[in-house]
Amino acid sequence: MGYRNLQDCVDDLERHGMLRRIDTPVDPYLEAGMIQRRVYQAGGPALLFTRVTGSAFPMLGNLFGTLERTRFIFRDTLRTIDTLVKLKINPFLALKEPARLLGAPLGALHLLPKTVSADQAPSLSCRATLSRLPQLVSWPKDGGAFITLPQVYSEDPARPGFGKSNLGMYRVQISGNQYQPDRQAGLHYQIHRGIGVHHQEAIKRGERLKVNVFVGGAPSMSVAAVMPLPEGMPELSFAGLLGGHRIAMARVPGCLPVPAEADFCIVGSIDPHATLPEGPFGDHLGYYSLTHPFPFIEVEAVYHRPDAIWPFTTVGRPPQEDTSFGAFIHELTGDLIPTVLPGIKAVHAVDAAGVHPLLLAIGTERYTPYDGVTRPLELLTQANAVLGQGQLSLAKYLLIAAEQDNPELDIHDIGAMFRHLLERVDWQRDLHFQTATTIDTLDYSGGGFNSGSKLVVAAAGPVRRCLLTELPGDIPVPSGWSAPALALPGVLVLQGNAVPPDSGEPDQAIQALCSFWEQRALPDGVVLVVIADDSAFCSRSLDNFLWVTFTRSNPAADIYGVGAATRQRHWGCSGPLVIDARRKPFHAPPLEEDPAVEKRIEELASAGGPLYGLF
Repeated sequence: MGYRNLQDCVDDLERHGMLRRIDTPVDPYLEAGMIQRRVYQAGGPALLFTRVTGSAFPMLGNLFGTLERTRFIFRDTLRTIDTLVKLKINPFLALKEPARLLGAPLGALHLLPKTVSADQAPSLSCRATLSRLPQLVSWPKDGGAFITLPQVYSEDPARPGFGKSNLGMYRVQISGNQYQPDRQAGLHYQIHRGIGVHHQEAIKRGERLKVNVFVGGAPSMSVAAVMPLPEGMPELSFAGLLGGHRIAMARVPGCLPVPAEADFCIVGSIDPHATLPEGPFGDHLGYYSLTHPFPFIEVEAVYHRPDAIWPFTTVGRPPQEDTSFGAFIHELTGDLIPTVLPGIKAVHAVDAAGVHPLLLAIGTERYTPYDGVTRPLELLTQANAVLGQGQLSLAKYLLIAAEQDNPELDIHDIGAMFRHLLERVDWQRDLHFQTATTIDTLDYSGGGFNSGSKLVVAAAGPVRRCLLTELPGDIPVPSGWSAPALALPGVLVLQGNAVPPDSGEPDQAIQALCSFWEQRALPDGVVLVVIADDSAFCSRSLDNFLWVTFTRSNPAADIYGVGAATRQRHWGCSGPLVIDARRKPFHAPPLEEDPAVEKRIEELASAGGPLYGLF
């Protein structure tokens, strides 16, 4: 019934040919991360690096690198979780299919963690320091070494205990910047994270917030740390359910509890009023998140088990290993969406666009069933509900369609979703902006930290137009613009000059372009125009289009339109919508690999090399 620790998981994966040992020395500075990314892209196995430069601890990468391997790791409990989810959706299932319930009561018993003594916890057997841990640096401009699969544990200072605990995956910087070596570690948590509630309570009470950072242990702990669980359900409970056993937690006098089977545990506390510069860090949008003040942990002790393994991942422009995380989480929870958001049939945070920058949704129109679906009505109510729900609230662009218009529409077929929306959208009616609001911490398109704007595009009703599918040779383009290309049906990409320094005012060149097209219309069927630095790159693939368009634009500042007008404070346009998706001077730099390290890794992967056959 599930793995109780990482060692059992590694052994089992190796027996089944799903893990490969790398016995040649590998440097955690850039090399380990680059290898892991290459093997992930190739759909390769989990990797155990047994000789890590500068550390005695082996490193485990790409553990969740494929959806198939992730399912295999949790194969013993997936049916139980599926049953519990279906019971939540349809309580009468117990009467219809009682055989499905046979494992459910036993699974529910695993929700409650159990307490063990410190001498029963392998995780407390040995001591180390931060500098003895593998010093993983994934990208050349990272500000130091980071823990990339941390499980950060905190409890409510006002109501201590498991019931109000939080386990989250918030990156931890263990070297660099102004941190005192071996004594301090940066703690980067983004907005709308559970630890923020505990932090606020600590400020209110005028006391330090105790924090533990777990690394490794039962694989279910890592998944639980990234699960978007409902308020009131502790991540430790879900870890037990997914892991097929109650999570054993060891009490440490004066400290928060520690998982008995963890590989490592950093014990400490944070001054709720103190911050230090954290970052930069190559992040999952494909850019660096920059240096900003964040809380830091005053480290009291670093524990580890005798046979400790250091699990890690690296992130970057999607898809990466966290893509598999997201796909697995959707499999577990996707069916619950209608119970949380009435009327919503499905949502899809688009990985290729960096997750939060683009959210797709399918809703239902039920306000006027006697009148048919002619325009978005209830979709707008549902869109507001989506943007008020947990981490879905971080979405920057929300594109929502009505199920009645095409009951067979697949929300994961992104090309089909865009075609469906662009065939129906009315740019004079269907654009709904939220300005001067919060967006994802890692998204710098808004020009400010945690700040930017949102756009809801709600399209419903009959098909309004046919989309252009072949680009004619006579696209009207004024001087200064070039290389028109078709990215998707109805979507034109145009190459523009570099963006001038930000003045806070609309770009006059784009406004002139829109005026030009009012006089010399674009071909029928062009509905959306994207301005890019490199139109060939942007239009080369769907992933490129999604990444460029939605990570490099801020709706309130970067959207223009042909025939634009504001009526009763509602902005829209009669012609094509135009999105300026060029890089701006204030944007974070994109991630680029070190050529010298890349050459060495390619040599290791050549015929006869230790990485041969992996990628």
